[in-house]
Amino acid sequence: MSEAFYTDKDRIRASFERAAASYDSAAVLQREVSDRMAERLSYIKHQPQVILDAGTGTGYGAAQLRTQYPDAQIVELDLAHAMLCASRERQRAGDGLLKKLFKRSQPWQVCADVERLPLADNSVDMIWSNLTIQWVNIPDSVFSEFERVLKPDGMLMFSTLGPDTLLELREAFGGVDQATHVNQFIDMHDLGDALMRVGFAEPVMDMDKIVLTYDKVRDVMHDLKAIGAHNATRDRSRGLMGKQAWQRVEAAYETRRRDGKLPATYEVVYGHAWKSTLKKKGNTLPDGRQVIEFVKPGSWPGKV
Repeated sequence: MSEAFYTDKDRIRASFERAAASYDSAAVLQREVSDRMAERLSYIKHQPQVILDAGTGTGYGAAQLRTQYPDAQIVELDLAHAMLCASRERQRAGDGLLKKLFKRSQPWQVCADVERLPLADNSVDMIWSNLTIQWVNIPDSVFSEFERVLKPDGMLMFSTLGPDTLLELREAFGGVDQATHVNQFIDMHDLGDALMRVGFAEPVMDMDKIVLTYDKVRDVMHDLKAIGAHNATRDRSRGLMGKQAWQRVEAAYETRRRDGKLPATYEVVYGHAWKSTLKKKGNTLPDGRQVIEFVKPGSWPGKV
């Protein structure tokens, strides 16, 4: 990916800090994807004791994990402190009677970057990450961190966004100027390759397309702002768009209207993989394949 499309981490943090209060009102996609991830998870036999929710947001996914794994310790991690505070408020509002009936452990909270996890090696059994990895420039960096903190045989389950996300908005802006107005997203196959490169085993990738509909182009922009999903690319325009330019964007987007509604397409990529117990870095090929040496009986090294 060109560095022009690299995201600005400080801008990402600031956007999500501001959006914490309005996030839940517009996070329709995030909740839907979390529900689909939870459904996938129900088919996997795994009983983690410590689960990292990497990019927890306001804690919707963490609440699902607490229900599915009531005996597990959940670690909520987010780049924005305000999001963690919103998650804590969600817990206080939702626990009530449940907390009196059941002794449920409260999630631990960590304000940190997923590319620099302040966690020990081999310390968690499962990592869950819903729509967070798209904010990372180089997937190898975050996958390497995930692999480091997972215990052997630990599982990673994640979702992110693919290249066709917001294609309508991208094309509408593309007819106005050459600046970057929509973040660039990484292809599913490249993500699978990155998982292999850092040593994950048995990666499984698949994709859905989810289309949200709106009455006006401004409604699309409003929802993106409400969840903190601003354009954070380095090559973004720093100035305000003029009235005439914006009208051209609206006119281009209007050509997409069907049945009275404007579509906003999201290419959602799902993946899960396991930390291999057989990984030996010295025997790992660049493409992620493991080299296993077989020696015939009676011909062990050093045997005469």
